Amino acid sequence: MSRNLGNPAPQAPRRSLINDPNARAVFFQILVLGGVALLGWYLVTNVLENLARQNIATGFSFLDREASFAIGESLIAYSPANSYSHALLVGFLNTIKVAVLGIVLATILGTIIGIARLSSNFLVAKLASAFVEIVRNIPVLLQLFFWYAVIGESLPNPRQALNPIPGVFLSNRGMKIPALADDPIWIWVGLSILVAIVGVWFLARWARKRQEATGQQFPIVLASIGVLIAVPLLTWLAGGAPTALDVPELQGFNFRGGSNMSPEFAALLVGLTVYTSSFIAEIVRSGIRAVNWGQTEAASALGLHRGTILRLVVLPQALRIIVPPTTSQYLNLTKNSSLAVAIGYPDLVSVANTTLNQTGQAIEAVAIMMTVYLTISLGISLFMNWYNKHIALVER
Repeated sequence: MSRNLGNPAPQAPRRSLINDPNARAVFFQILVLGGVALLGWYLVTNVLENLARQNIATGFSFLDREASFAIGESLIAYSPANSYSHALLVGFLNTIKVAVLGIVLATILGTIIGIARLSSNFLVAKLASAFVEIVRNIPVLLQLFFWYAVIGESLPNPRQALNPIPGVFLSNRGMKIPALADDPIWIWVGLSILVAIVGVWFLARWARKRQEATGQQFPIVLASIGVLIAVPLLTWLAGGAPTALDVPELQGFNFRGGSNMSPEFAALLVGLTVYTSSFIAEIVRSGIRAVNWGQTEAASALGLHRGTILRLVVLPQALRIIVPPTTSQYLNLTKNSSLAVAIGYPDLVSVANTTLNQTGQAIEAVAIMMTVYLTISLGISLFMNWYNKHIALVER
């Protein structure tokens, strides 16, 4: 034992950098990043040289120039004298309009059809199944052509327009309906609707906490409807209750006045809504099926009605399964809206293509489209991820 105490402690063998896995990992990552940077530098340099050889200017200065082309419909004021940036803003807002309305309508329709597929009524279940199997297996572009032919080409010209109810006209120029005449009170009514929505959100939070504390349910649905109706109505009455309408009238070869829904917008909205709803219906059906049947039996044993069981027991649990794949369908609908160019709706892609053809700024126009769609998609993903986290089960 004494001889061993005098011997020095054995030293660990030295490891070379080549045999060190951490060093190799860092080296290969640096190598890959360098290769990507080199490839990017080559592509950018090559593009700039080709553009310079063809005397094509680069940059986004063209956005300040006059657009000199008309846009069929717009949410904001626009004329050909406006700049290209203003025209692209019009196209962006048109895309947002279709995407938001399409997401809302597709969610409602898909939820109804998904629940109908689980109906005990044989006819209802089979019709819902046939809808899903047929619609989701037909390319969305073909469906857009179909709806555009039905809505835009089967209707008569404005002089022979259909007049199903007074003030409403259907023609191949679109659907004309009476609109509210200009009045300052409508701005305040719109603000009051936003206030009512915020109030409903706080009311729902209070009702949920009250139920958790006391076990008593609050009629949140009826109360919310009452708030959403009462607040704008009181604002309208306080502003003098104006009832003047701008009724469309036939002048020459088209109608003047009122509000118009173009055939292109209607066809795009219907096509995207119907197509996306078929996928959401399957997601809803599978999400409901994934909830343990014992939950339904336990709720039935408590004497709850089938509608109450679905709304308060099944759907809240199914949402945790439904939300993630539904997010993908929302993204698909938004990106599929770029097919609007095929039927003549002036969305972002259509306006950007016109800008590209007039200015020759292909790279800049494509970059703008890519950036906008990337931003919209990331925004939808962030919101849906937040909502998914909000409704997730919290383990104790």
